[in-house]
Amino acid sequence: MKKKIALILVLTLTVFAFTACGGNADTDKGNADTETTVLKIGASTVPHAEILEFVKPILAEEGIDLQITEYTDYVIPNTAVESHELDANYFQHVPYLDSFNEENGTHLVSAVAVHYEPLGIYAGKTAGIDALKDGATIAVPNDPTNEARALLLLEQEGIIKLKDGVGLAATPKDIVENPLNIKIYEAEAAAVARSTKDVDLAVINGNYALEAGFVAKDALALESSESEGAQTFANIVAVYEGDESRPEIQALIKALTSEEVRGFIEETYQGSVVPVF
Repeated sequence: MKKKIALILVLTLTVFAFTACGGNADTDKGNADTETTVLKIGASTVPHAEILEFVKPILAEEGIDLQITEYTDYVIPNTAVESHELDANYFQHVPYLDSFNEENGTHLVSAVAVHYEPLGIYAGKTAGIDALKDGATIAVPNDPTNEARALLLLEQEGIIKLKDGVGLAATPKDIVENPLNIKIYEAEAAAVARSTKDVDLAVINGNYALEAGFVAKDALALESSESEGAQTFANIVAVYEGDESRPEIQALIKALTSEEVRGFIEETYQGSVVPVF
C-alpha cells in the first residue's frame, strides 16, 4: 500500500512539473510577441520634447517605446547620437548640424524637417516699433546664426538697413542705415527673453519666447515664413548616418509629419511654432 501511495505522489509531482514548464513556455512566447523596441531621443524642452510626448502614444501602438531625454545645451545631444547612447535628437537645424559635423568630425544627418520657430520682436521698455526713440536699445541673440536672423527681421520692419546681399552672414557691422541710432545689445539666445525689462525691444527665438511665457500674438513682428531664415532653419530630427532607414526611425518620421501633429502644433503654439511638412 505504501508503495502505491509513493508511486502516486511521484506521478502527481511529475505531471505538475511538466505542466508548470509548459505554462512558462507559453508566457515567454507571449512576451516575445509583445516585445517593444526602445527608441531613445534627446530634445530641447520646448517645443521639441512636448511634440515628442504627443507622438509617444502613437508610436506605442506600433510597439515602439519612445524614451525622451531633455537637454538644455546643444552639444551633448549630438555627441550622444554619435556614440549611439541616443538613437536620434530633435533640437537643431541643418546649418548648425553641418557646422557641428565639420568642427567635431561627427557623422550625423537630418532624417526629417518638422518645424521652424520664427524669431519675434517683443516689447520691452518701449511698447511698439513706432514708439522707438533715438538711441533706443534692442537685444538680439549673440550666436552668428540667430543674430543674422534677428538683424534681417529688424531690416524687415524698417528699423535698420543692412549691406546688400549679406543675408545670413549679417553682423551689426553690416548695418549701413540706422536712422534712430539703435544700439544693438548682444546676449546669449536663452538670456534675451530675460532682458526685456532692461531694453526697449528684444528679438527672441521662438522656443525661448515660449519658455518665457510669450506667444506669437504678443510679438510686435514675426519672421516671415518666406524669409531666408525660416526657409533655412527648420528644426530637424538628426540621426547617425545610415540610421535614417531603420524601421523605428521611419515610424518616428511618419508620426512627426502626421496631420495629428500638425494640428497639435498649430493649436498648442498659435504661430510660435510652425509646421514645415
